[in-house]
Amino acid sequence: MNNGAGKRINGGVEEDDDEDDVNGGLDAWERTYTDERSWESLQEDESGMLRPIENQALYHSQYRRRLRSLSSTAARIQKGLIRYLYIVIDLSRAASEMDFRPSRIAVIAKHVEAFIREFFYQNPLSQVGIVTIKDGVASCLTDLGGSPESHINALMKKLECSGDSSLQNALDLVDGYLNQIPSYGHREVLLLYSALSTCDPGDIMETIQKCRKSKIRCSVIGLAAEMFICKHLCQETGGTYSVALDESHFKELILEHAPPPPAIAEFAVANLIKMGFPQRAAEGSISICSCHKEAKVGAGYTCPRCKARACELPTECRVCGLTLVSSPHLARSYHHLFPIAPLDEVPSSRLNDPIRKQQRNCFGCQQNLLNSGNKVGLAVVCPKCKRYFCLDCDIYIHESLHNCPGCDSFRHSKAAAANED
Repeated sequence: MNNGAGKRINGGVEEDDDEDDVNGGLDAWERTYTDERSWESLQEDESGMLRPIENQALYHSQYRRRLRSLSSTAARIQKGLIRYLYIVIDLSRAASEMDFRPSRIAVIAKHVEAFIREFFYQNPLSQVGIVTIKDGVASCLTDLGGSPESHINALMKKLECSGDSSLQNALDLVDGYLNQIPSYGHREVLLLYSALSTCDPGDIMETIQKCRKSKIRCSVIGLAAEMFICKHLCQETGGTYSVALDESHFKELILEHAPPPPAIAEFAVANLIKMGFPQRAAEGSISICSCHKEAKVGAGYTCPRCKARACELPTECRVCGLTLVSSPHLARSYHHLFPIAPLDEVPSSRLNDPIRKQQRNCFGCQQNLLNSGNKVGLAVVCPKCKRYFCLDCDIYIHESLHNCPGCDSFRHSKAAAANED
């Protein structure tokens, strides 16, 4: 029975009609399966039976293919290690669509947080800023900076979606900020676009050419369908354009922008950069922070040129303009200049050879390579030290360690033998 007040009486219990509207009229057990989307993890085998998709093997094969494509031109690629990136997030009404669970903006916020942390891990000398688009207006949410927490906290407080999206206003705003960047910095824009249209006040083609003249690389990840204007923007500025198929695909696409991309020849400028290595202040000291312009208690960093205080590194001194970094930041950027070569795949027939019985275990984790359960490429081998590794260790070596444990072990043993002699 309906009492006319938005509630339904069912068996003496009042049920809210609004709740049914939100959940699409589904029962609890139906909503569970809808949220998990478990049917997407099934595939049909040769006999017509359903079996789960081997996501781990698929991920390994995709990673190996991407690694080979990047390394094929690594010897002649110049990369920008000091990047100034603006993340432009579309917060128009299209971002509230629920084709991504629970909504597009929820998925974007989740993976932007992971991207920002990964970006600063991969690019410790770079800076990030966030721009949002809603109600046809682009606004700067956070300025360029090197603190991931400040960007993430500011984004999580501004996730309301409304109005239309304006691609031209966003590009004009970002162009004004990035034009102030020094010539040695690589200027980049990553747009996360949900709308299927753009509401612009003028000719967007002129804005695209202005971005090209400003040497700004623009990349777009769409969450709806392909748009010509987005593709044209990426082609003119040397960026990449892709459309996410689902949440996992969106995560893969956005994380591809974390490592430094190849520098465009006409955009690349090599300069000597003055950097300072500040000393860490003593715990409990009180000084005026040049970042926040107020008294701060606790450890900070003192600029070696003007003795001003900074809260975190890397940053630019607000008083004298000197770039302040620490030695670990430079060390973490080194592996982009000399990346480790991809390891060679080893067929299972080679592992079954009794002569190589001692090499059936992964040199990294000591896992038995024949019983690893991977169907695509059981193992890889280092072309220099001839040590065998499983696929998980292969990913760890290239993404986190950036050194071959077998080669390091050989060098250490050789140095120890020389010391004994």
